[in-house]
Amino acid sequence: MPTCRRKRVVLKEPSAELLKAVKSDPNRQVFYLHTTGEIFETYESVEYAARMSFYRLRQFQCEVTGKSGLDYFQALDSERQEALTLHSRFPEPLKSAVLKAVQWQVVGRLDHLVEAVYDRFKDRYFKGEFVIVDLAGTKFQARVERVYPPKYSDANARDSFQETALNALEAEKPHSIGGDLKISLQESVDQDGPHNYYYWVKLLELEKDKGHEKGKGKASVDKPDGKLVGSLVEVQSAMMSRDRLAFSKSILRRFIRDCVDRDAAVASPWTVKPILAARYGVDSVMPEETRKGVEDIKKGEIDKRKKAWEDKEGPPSKKQKKMTAAQEEKAKAAAAAAEKKERDARDKAEKQRLAKEEAERLAAEKKKKKPIRYPTEDLDVRLTDKDKKAGVRLQRPVANRAILPFNEVSGVFEAFLMAWNFLVVYGQPLHLSVFTLDEFEQAIRHSISDLPCALLAEVHSTLVYNLRTVPFVRHSLLLSLLKHKEDQEQAELEDEMPYGVSMDTLTAGMADVGNNWERVPLRFSEGREGWEEAVVGCLKDHANLTNFPQIRSILTKLLFAPEHDDDSGSAASGSRSTSPSSTILKVPASPRERYYCLSPEERVFILSFMCNLAISSKAIHTHMESCEEQLTALRKEKIEVNRLKKQHLEEMNNLMGEAKEEPSTSNGTGEDVTMQDLSDLSDISEARPKSLGHSKEREAARAKQASIKQAMAEHRRLDEEVLKLDRRLEGIERDFRKLLGGVRVKPLGRDRFYNRIWWFDGMGAASLVGSGGMAQYGTGRIFIQGASEFDLDLLSQREEDNLDERRLEEEGEDGTLKSNEWAVYSDVEEVDDFLAWLNPKGQRELALKNTITRWLPHIAAGMKKRIMDLTSNAKNTDTRRSARTKAAGVDLSREPYMLWTNRKAINAS
Repeated sequence: MPTCRRKRVVLKEPSAELLKAVKSDPNRQVFYLHTTGEIFETYESVEYAARMSFYRLRQFQCEVTGKSGLDYFQALDSERQEALTLHSRFPEPLKSAVLKAVQWQVVGRLDHLVEAVYDRFKDRYFKGEFVIVDLAGTKFQARVERVYPPKYSDANARDSFQETALNALEAEKPHSIGGDLKISLQESVDQDGPHNYYYWVKLLELEKDKGHEKGKGKASVDKPDGKLVGSLVEVQSAMMSRDRLAFSKSILRRFIRDCVDRDAAVASPWTVKPILAARYGVDSVMPEETRKGVEDIKKGEIDKRKKAWEDKEGPPSKKQKKMTAAQEEKAKAAAAAAEKKERDARDKAEKQRLAKEEAERLAAEKKKKKPIRYPTEDLDVRLTDKDKKAGVRLQRPVANRAILPFNEVSGVFEAFLMAWNFLVVYGQPLHLSVFTLDEFEQAIRHSISDLPCALLAEVHSTLVYNLRTVPFVRHSLLLSLLKHKEDQEQAELEDEMPYGVSMDTLTAGMADVGNNWERVPLRFSEGREGWEEAVVGCLKDHANLTNFPQIRSILTKLLFAPEHDDDSGSAASGSRSTSPSSTILKVPASPRERYYCLSPEERVFILSFMCNLAISSKAIHTHMESCEEQLTALRKEKIEVNRLKKQHLEEMNNLMGEAKEEPSTSNGTGEDVTMQDLSDLSDISEARPKSLGHSKEREAARAKQASIKQAMAEHRRLDEEVLKLDRRLEGIERDFRKLLGGVRVKPLGRDRFYNRIWWFDGMGAASLVGSGGMAQYGTGRIFIQGASEFDLDLLSQREEDNLDERRLEEEGEDGTLKSNEWAVYSDVEEVDDFLAWLNPKGQRELALKNTITRWLPHIAAGMKKRIMDLTSNAKNTDTRRSARTKAAGVDLSREPYMLWTNRKAINAS
């Protein structure tokens, strides 16, 4: 029976209701499990389906072979197969004798029962058994034909035995006394010793030596001993044995375990299974004498346990008889002995407890001292005193948060960075040329309406074109505003009226603006004239107060202006400081005039909203699918290039080995030639043969030199091919990064505190290397983002108590980032210090360090190029950022962001 968690699986019995239904409703529909024979009333999860799900779990074990990880049906099938194999191997004539011997035996452990049976039957054989007979060192396979009990010890009696008396011989049942386990082994040997039996066996064939080859085994038939095959010989048990595959302790144990069973009660006897008892003639009814013996054994066992329990608990209180002086002395001595014994037991238990605690302490210390296999979890790695003395950097270099653009308001910088990354990565489907993050920042800050910024016009126009293909709800913003107004009226709340403009005034002002945004041309040759109104129309149909909470205040500033020009000028120059409550807008105005009065944060909100919508456009999805296909092609090409590189390197190694062998051979030949030229002992008659030998050697030397030159030339050619393949692999890596950025943007990795490290250069339409090998950059910086809320939960679940202290020690007070907070490294030295801080013993930081090291040449080149571009301008960064009007004496038209041109633009007609 298969086991589950070392317990036999008990089959479910039919319910009482089903048993009644057999008589009352025999045609009732039930669910029958054929393999187990179980019957269920319903298919619900609590009956048939639940039982089948339980049987399908891979948690069962074959009781015979011990195989685990099986479902119930596999375990049952395994047991059946093993049972068939076992019963086919076990000697058939021996089965009945063994089962009769074990029937009604009261033995605690199965192993003890197997030992007893094996000792009784290992030298006892039965008619029809196949045995191995040893005749003077030659082994034969034989079959037992007759078994003569000890009373036929006289050879003449056996020889004169008539064939007609065979039935009387078989009726004597040999080994009837020796196989009885009720008597001891010695008694069975004395009364029915196996050495007193004689066996007539028929020699079937020579025993083949399994260690020899087949040919040698065949040759042994021709020996003189082979003539005995087919004859009938008389042997005793000392000359006989069984095949170990048919009879051994392990085989016998499996056979008995498969054929017998036992109740769980105390001193229960082993019983043969009824179906096997009927087959092999084993008595299934316990004899009265045996029953009394079993009951006596069971009673003795129960009394023994009861006595042990009473000795432990103490005898029951009874009225004590008055004892004599001698009895009192004896009782005192017994009590003292018992007390001493109890005290010794307590001392022994205390010593054992102390020894156990000491062993556990030593095991815990050993476990602590167990060497850690690196890389491991980063937070489990701590710098030792040895590392600190060696100069390992303890604190991470502080990343700058102050120089991040628009970082004063939470979430604005992240939205700004996301919008720039989207516009650069998908520059190809958007038909937008690449621009740097610095140029994008300066364009966002541009606030002079008289000097239009082409970068702003192109970015908004291409997003408007793209959003025309995205499904939208006509007048969705108007519907959202009206619903918001109704909700306020129902709640009896006053309107906030940002910038003094009511809801009705705003809806009336936006009614006639940007209605034809889907058809407006926005031609490149005309400077994308009208893009501001198109943006307002796009927002009217795509935005609402739910997906764009700032839309009302932004549209109010786009559609209304202050009453006086002075107010307008102040709003334009100080757009950052204005708020809906401090400025009153009354005069309707054009979005073309009012866009430059928006604050940089509001412009970022507009672009971020439009980029989020554009991701779902058909053009972006088509581009993503194209990137996936190109990535697959690049992966295949990389495999092929690596294969060619490996092949060329192997050829180069072979050529180098040949080149090293040939000079050694040519040097030996040269020495021989020199010895012959300097020899003064040769005769004049030998001069001609020597000259002929010299010419052959010179020809051979020239041929070897030519082969060496050819090999070196081939080596140089292969070296050039390997260099070309290396350059191609570098190009594949760059192309892979570009295409992968079009599918998903992933960080370089995470540090020990789960801070994410970002590098956005070289993705999508951007490139790391320009024409002529010139370095290019998009951001020219490394960004660090604080751990997410999920990662912070992982940190809080650690059992480390001083985690905050450790972060303060290793990140610094100024370097610790909150969730989703950003900072930046903008210098190569800062990146080098950050790499020195990363500990390669941690899994995350090892992967991060390897990734940064692989891209470090491009990261460093981009940073240096950015610094050079910033310093090469006529004025510093602070001057450019603070410039807002021409009155400042600065020609903004010469700024890099104003000189940017969209070379990928397509004119719309």
